[in-house]
Amino acid sequence: MPELHPAAFFRVEGTLLRRPTALAAAWLATNSQRLASRLTRLGSVALGAPLAWSGADPTTAARVTWMGLRGMSEDRLVILGEEYWATWLDDDVRPVGEDLVRQARRDGRRIVLVSDNLDVVMQPLVERLGADLLVANRMELRGGRATGRLAEPVVARFGGQRLKDFAADQGLDLSRSTAYGAAEADSALLAAAGLPCAVHPDRGLRRMARDLDWPILEHDR
Repeated sequence: MPELHPAAFFRVEGTLLRRPTALAAAWLATNSQRLASRLTRLGSVALGAPLAWSGADPTTAARVTWMGLRGMSEDRLVILGEEYWATWLDDDVRPVGEDLVRQARRDGRRIVLVSDNLDVVMQPLVERLGADLLVANRMELRGGRATGRLAEPVVARFGGQRLKDFAADQGLDLSRSTAYGAAEADSALLAAAGLPCAVHPDRGLRRMARDLDWPILEHDR
């Protein structure tokens, strides 16, 4: 039987980065090449934002949010993803998050980043932190252009059977793994790990962490 390795799962939004995913979708939409397409794309993003903030199904909200990138070329997506990272996210990484990643690396854990942002936006963070694995959304492409749909499986909540299957495929031992999240929607990920931790938690996750006696980290240095 192959050896299973402990991992450290980091929900990027809230734990490592302060900016919500919807801002990335809006920025990519506004930087499309033609004014008419910018307006159309922004309309789609505007439909997704209220869903994300209203507590609606996060998978549906994710699908609607990224519909605005329909027709954008693959090359343009990659370039804009790198530009968005350099402009808005490179200086937005939480120091406490980087400290946790470094500690996990010293402890011999495999670093897994989980994000509902696009892979082209998150790749620079993977490189900066030296992460081993990235679980993020990808745009479905046809003929080198985005269809406006997210490729399956869509990343919104990450837990349950999908997390178990992922861990099995990657040779990870969830019972010896740590998991870090900041929102109530991250509770399924945290509950599956042997060592869960809430980082700058929202009200719902804070209440759950207190009830379950999970550690809570509050402050950046």
